[in-house]
Amino acid sequence: MAAYTVLAGADFGAGLWTLLTVTPRLSGGPGGQRVRDQARHAMGPVWEANHVWLIFVLVVCWTAYPVAFGSITSTLAAPLLIAAIGIIFRGAAYALRGVADTSQPTSRAAENLLGLSSVLTPFALGTAVGAVAVGRVPVGNAAGNQVTSWLSPAPVLIGVLAVAFSGYLAAVFLAADSVRYGAAALAAGFRRRALLAGVLSGALALAGLLVMRGSGLDLTKGAALALVCVSGAAGLATLALCWASRFGLARLTAALAVAAVVVGWAAAQAPRLLPGMTVTQAAAGMSTLVALVIAVCCGLAVLVPSLALLFTLFLRGRLDTPESHAPGEAPVAPTGEAAGPSASAANSTAGTEPAGGATQGGAAQGRAPRGRARPLGAAALLGLAVSGLAGGAGLLVFTDAPWTHVLGVAGLLLSAVAAFALTATPPGD
Repeated sequence: MAAYTVLAGADFGAGLWTLLTVTPRLSGGPGGQRVRDQARHAMGPVWEANHVWLIFVLVVCWTAYPVAFGSITSTLAAPLLIAAIGIIFRGAAYALRGVADTSQPTSRAAENLLGLSSVLTPFALGTAVGAVAVGRVPVGNAAGNQVTSWLSPAPVLIGVLAVAFSGYLAAVFLAADSVRYGAAALAAGFRRRALLAGVLSGALALAGLLVMRGSGLDLTKGAALALVCVSGAAGLATLALCWASRFGLARLTAALAVAAVVVGWAAAQAPRLLPGMTVTQAAAGMSTLVALVIAVCCGLAVLVPSLALLFTLFLRGRLDTPESHAPGEAPVAPTGEAAGPSASAANSTAGTEPAGGATQGGAAQGRAPRGRARPLGAAALLGLAVSGLAGGAGLLVFTDAPWTHVLGVAGLLLSAVAAFALTATPPGD
């Protein structure tokens, strides 16, 4: 949940800033369209990848805590449905914005839909979290009130705080991304947004401490208080770093500030999951939990390296749009077939090379062949993947000894790693 709050939160926040770009120009800087283009460009490689953490949360919850999951989803059906619709509309709007001319009504409508969805989704998810945190979701099928359970003061405050956190994270991340392109005016604009959103988020978080305490969740003692202090210190450090325009470190401290709030909520609520039900009481059977842990480990063995590669390539500029951009400007997504000649003309005028993948692709075409393919390497990886899957599953299903289960888990992990290495190996290697 901390990973989804930080990564997808920044993603939602980028959509929030496209919605709030209402002034024709920033102070001495680029127009609102440049801000929207930069926000959309920053979302490009990760706008769907970050939802994988939400999938993890849902799968773990309904598998490991089925009664609690049924209680939560039935009582909080309305905010969860709003969040699901927001995610769908947001994806559709992002796709439409990518193929429409920015001057056409379709593009403007898609941008507005993207922004609205980016606000409604974190708000709805925040209210659902707030309802669980303050104990407004009783055990049972739709046992809680369908309206007041998530539209009471504490859940609504958490929803607003989720939106504020999203804008805060996005502003810091977008400022750092703008610096990478030498876009000083864009970086300055997002720096101002980061400072304002940081102050607003801090104020809402302090108010939330009082509201949540009055609603039954005390964050002012024990481990929860320690994590609140960590969040506050990281938030102040982020403001100082943004003020000094050191956005690289500010990204880390901003993420820590938000993640500490999520973990602090868990520490304050433990061991209660729902009213009258602890985490241990809500857990499924041991065999289900063991199988779930194995599945999660195998999934993470593939997921974590994949996301690490994705973010590394993105932060190094290897996934930038093929068309170039003048110094001080962020890349702009192509609009239709005319983008190709326009990009070529821009490259010639600015005297720059195509960014990211275009440069690498051109260089790759000019290289000498690397030699004949080595099919035995791919065959060996395929054999490891198949044998690890078959052997690991067989040991887990047909044996009972603990040491054979350990070997089974190791076999499944070997299968996952081999499969990832196989898919990551370019043809001919």
